[in-house]
Amino acid sequence: MKLKHLIILLAFLPSLSFSQEVGVADVYLLTCGPGEEVYSVYGHSALRIVIPEKNIDLVYNWGVFDFSTPNFAWRFARGHLDYSLGVSSYESFLREYYMEKRWVTEQRININSEQTAKLFELITENLKPENINYRYDFFYDNCSTRIRDLIEKAVGDELIYPPDQARKSLPTFRDLISKYEKGYYWRRAGIDLLVGVEADKKASFRDMMFLPLEMKDCLSETSIRHEGKLIPLLTNPVLVLDFAPPVVSQSILAGPMIVFGFLLIICIFLTGWLRDRKSNLVIDLIIYSIFSILALMMIFFNLFSDHQQLKTNLNIIWLNPFIIICLISLLFNKDWMIWFRLVFFISVGFLAFLVILPQNINNSFVPLIGILIVRTSTRAGFSWNPLTIPYLTQL
Repeated sequence: MKLKHLIILLAFLPSLSFSQEVGVADVYLLTCGPGEEVYSVYGHSALRIVIPEKNIDLVYNWGVFDFSTPNFAWRFARGHLDYSLGVSSYESFLREYYMEKRWVTEQRININSEQTAKLFELITENLKPENINYRYDFFYDNCSTRIRDLIEKAVGDELIYPPDQARKSLPTFRDLISKYEKGYYWRRAGIDLLVGVEADKKASFRDMMFLPLEMKDCLSETSIRHEGKLIPLLTNPVLVLDFAPPVVSQSILAGPMIVFGFLLIICIFLTGWLRDRKSNLVIDLIIYSIFSILALMMIFFNLFSDHQQLKTNLNIIWLNPFIIICLISLLFNKDWMIWFRLVFFISVGFLAFLVILPQNINNSFVPLIGILIVRTSTRAGFSWNPLTIPYLTQL
């Protein structure tokens, strides 16, 4: 902690005379390529400020978090994890990305001395102890959006974004995320399971900048008004570190669609082949336990998490609380057929209306819903179902 406080103190020192030095200060947008860890797959953004005459070369980074934070996983799940503004030397910043073998680009932000002074004033205010931490939001408040917001405040009305109307179509937040999940079939399925309707909203040009690489491209298309003329906001692009992006080695044959489809086939086979009570009970205890855990996750994130992206998640329709009641009926040997019927009809209805839902549902979830339909139909007491477990009363 002492070292962190020392770095912050050193970061404050330039501001004491910065208004007199802005004429020789340069500001750069640093964009870092994706890494192999989950938290680094979307890349990273930071600001570099250089004042040659003062021998100052600092990087300001709004993506600092600490895995050693007490109850880290719980706080993250609840949406109560704070990120921080960190300050480091340019050399140490590059060293970290060199060790991780991630590329880094640098683009000069083409702002005048007055705007640079305003930007640094905002950063200095952000470094105050009461402001240095912020509540992370994946779409609207992260390491990239913080930089975008500072540039907007420093430049004001002189900043000109291309109009959204000029684009043929606007992507959704989920579309943008999916670009960085190509080949990561399981991770994409996990994201699609957890992220709700919020991700299927259209992202404006400005919204797209929640992703570092998208912000790099968007700000490269952005103009700034200077002496009555429009000039590019970003100039002089330089590839500082050159590394190839991580190689994706996952096979689609081992992806969730194939695996879950295979499990559905096995489920149908076992349902038709195993007719004794004990075998079916064991199968159902396993299946309903897994689905109950997923249902509990849906309940938690929809009701108790502050992550707006995880709320209003329509996956809770097929991963619903009634599945938990079905599990309880199995554990206590109760023939509560009404609950199995309810889950059956909900699952069938969900599939029937899948294409018109306001949330994009991952295709790999269809076989899982199929498993629910098959197993609930056997315990719902339907007289028309040849797979109904024999010991249940026929209705």
